[in-house]
Amino acid sequence: MEDFRTVGARLRTWGRWGPDDERGTLNHITPERLAAAAALVRHGRSFDLSIRLGRDGPQLPGGLRVNPVHLMSATGRESTYPGGVGIADDYLVLPLQAATQWDALAHIQYDGLLYNGVPAAAVTADGAARNSAEALGPVAGAAVLLDVARAVGTDALDDGFVISPELLDATAERQGVRVQPGDIVLVRTGQLRRFREGGAAAYAGNEPGLGLACCAWLAERDVAAVASDNHGIEVLPGEDPDQFLPVHAVLVRDMGMPLGEIWHLDDLAADCAADGVYRFFLSAPALRVAGGVGTPVTPHAIK
Repeated sequence: MEDFRTVGARLRTWGRWGPDDERGTLNHITPERLAAAAALVRHGRSFDLSIRLGRDGPQLPGGLRVNPVHLMSATGRESTYPGGVGIADDYLVLPLQAATQWDALAHIQYDGLLYNGVPAAAVTADGAARNSAEALGPVAGAAVLLDVARAVGTDALDDGFVISPELLDATAERQGVRVQPGDIVLVRTGQLRRFREGGAAAYAGNEPGLGLACCAWLAERDVAAVASDNHGIEVLPGEDPDQFLPVHAVLVRDMGMPLGEIWHLDDLAADCAADGVYRFFLSAPALRVAGGVGTPVTPHAIK
């Protein structure tokens, strides 16, 4: 396997959209492409691609992240206002990447640099001064589901299963769909079913996912962003034990591509298999988290 630095140098987009750009490959979603994507809404069927935010989420104790903590600051019964009105209110405390989310372009660094040559020192204890979640701006446009699990005839790919460019091509051909410039690509591995059926212990850890060669596949097609139902986009354990998260390194740091993780794709996939339509409108705006290196998201696919 190639070293990710070699791949990253070959696919790097720094400066393509100007020296101050912080949106990366989302720039492939031009106004013309966004307007054309609206025509993909034909029936009004909408699919929520998020999992719920709760204490029973996909994070294991002792890890980098915890599951969301929901706290009630008022139930509405503590006091009443004139006329007998009570107000319930609450808080949500969570890592920004605890559930369905986007990785922002400040999420990954190596050799002291972030996307577009921004010094890694731009990320401090106060957050990311550059390449933050807020900088992603609106995320909406045409999307394509590549149901890899269904294409190989399984409910869920095995941990360590490497998704290759050839398999992405074969899946698209089987579905009769073509990935076009500016598309957001959703890759279904089937792994999220393990979380729903067995909780975090069945979901965390190793996973099927994209191999390093898929970075070039995404770059050649001018893909705007990629998301998956696994928890880390790329295959784990990795293809080379001496390289840590090489797909993240190339896609986020070198290409400037936001990564969507822990997306619920099963209901959408079933509908696509039923009607044969794997291309649709997607709305998945990032929260405007000042300085955030990731953001929760509630994506909606609309057909």
